[in-house]
Amino acid sequence: MSVKVSKIYGMDIYTDGGKFLGRVQDILIDLEQGKIVRVVMEPLANVSKEEAKRILKEKSVLYSSVKSVEDVVVVTKGAVGLEA
Repeated sequence: MSVKVSKIYGMDIYTDGGKFLGRVQDILIDLEQGKIVRVVMEPLANVSKEEAKRILKEKSVLYSSVKSVEDVVVVTKGAVGLEA
């Protein structure tokens, strides 16, 4: 799947079962591989290290769990809460 990163910001995130999870607020990119790693539902700017860990654990999904990016981001059910 190939998508411009700028298109994903602000998109709603739903599970494949139709549950609304949140809105894309931040994106983590592996610059060496040039791939998106995580989609984050809370901004990571200006937060403490502990808060960032909490956000990554509770409010993000691995991009490998993303099934579709069209009008919304669709992720595999149960994708949120995976260890950072």
